[in-house]
Amino acid sequence: MAIVEPYSHMKTTIQIPDALLSEAKKVAAEEKTTVKALVEEGLRKVVTDRRQGKPFKLRKVTFKGKGLQPGIKEGDWETIRSMIYEGRGG
Repeated sequence: MAIVEPYSHMKTTIQIPDALLSEAKKVAAEEKTTVKALVEEGLRKVVTDRRQGKPFKLRKVTFKGKGLQPGIKEGDWETIRSMIYEGRGG
């Protein structure tokens, strides 16, 4: 990770949706800090998280079924394949 000099700054302009800026100003006021500090904190977190490379997490995707259908055994590919193509002329 690159070390950033504490007093090295660059002025830039960013566009932020009005609603987000308004919320950021409220949070900054509540925490007695600045929007600039919040932006810096957020950018540092995003950069750190992305550099660390979070492990892939497969999201849970289910269907409203009831598991395997009658007549299908786990790992019985021949039965599954024949049922998929049943009535399709294949």
